Amino acid sequence: MSMSDPIADMLTRIRNGTTSRHEKVSIPSSKMKVAIAGVLKEEGFISDYDISSEADSAQTDLNVSLSYDPANKPLITGLKRVSRPGLRVYVQRREIPRVFGGLGVAILSTSQGIMTGQEARRRQVGGEILCYVW
Repeated sequence: MSMSDPIADMLTRIRNGTTSRHEKVSIPSSKMKVAIAGVLKEEGFISDYDISSEADSAQTDLNVSLSYDPANKPLITGLKRVSRPGLRVYVQRREIPRVFGGLGVAILSTSQGIMTGQEARRRQVGGEILCYVW
């Protein structure tokens, strides 16, 4: 079954996993999802991710290891999908938003790849705002 917004599905699976305190979440893999997971790992929101494939299936899975603090509270407190298939949201380099005054991260798809809003400001590129994570 095809879905209209696989990035929103990924964010929802991570949100549901942190809510129910799962150690890992399995997501159908794509290049964009792997890039988003890489940004989440660099920013410290998840501990690790890996790509696995089953021998009898052509589909690969992205396994995301969720991070929690010593009090067993998730490091990801919120995820919000911004640009969606029905309404794309693009910004120029001067319009890149700061999430919770810098405590959160905006993830952008730019001509130079998937990156945080801070990295996009540093490289002086704009793009499509995929999501906010805090």
